[in-house]
Amino acid sequence: MSLAYEGRADTMQDALRRAANMPGPHITLREILATIGDHGPLILCAVLSVPFLLPVSIPGVSTVFGLAILLLGLGITLNRMPWLPRQIMDRKINAAKLSGVLARGIDIVARIETAIRPRLGLLTQGTVAGRVNGLAIVAGAVLLMLPLGLVPFSNTLPACAIMLLCIGMTQRDGALVLGGYAMLIATVAYFSVLAYAAMAAGRGLATLLGSG
Repeated sequence: MSLAYEGRADTMQDALRRAANMPGPHITLREILATIGDHGPLILCAVLSVPFLLPVSIPGVSTVFGLAILLLGLGITLNRMPWLPRQIMDRKINAAKLSGVLARGIDIVARIETAIRPRLGLLTQGTVAGRVNGLAIVAGAVLLMLPLGLVPFSNTLPACAIMLLCIGMTQRDGALVLGGYAMLIATVAYFSVLAYAAMAAGRGLATLLGSG
């Protein structure tokens, strides 16, 4: 089934508010998707990236949301309705913690939405743009899922890239899409510096132990 990214009356703030007000001690991704409704995969990816923008740890979120964003990104790239496995859709998440994070994320989204306007249509319109941007979302999800939870900004940078890409595509704002690519490049550069520093430290330790 093909995906259509048409303009919608509701904003992402509205979608976040509905998701943040879901009742119950636990909620699942299936319930979140039903609450968001017809906003589609792009808005869902943006909503799922919100918890990674804040310094809060919610058990189970990293794996479930990261995989969901990855699979949704593949669906966007292939221009097909994405399939999500039951293990991801029905994984229980602490509702109180997630609702608090989503509510705080509304302020972030509000600041982004004040700057939104249609521009640089070449980056948001057409099959080629959709597939290239979808691949960028997949890349962001892969970077998001790397086991670097204790490293500062390791989740924030790729999550910001995903959010900017998704909102830019839904609102036909190529400037936001460019911002998403800039954040992806910043993430890769940051992780490369970390990897180089780790390798240099390893070599230094090996030299120290060898000389001893």
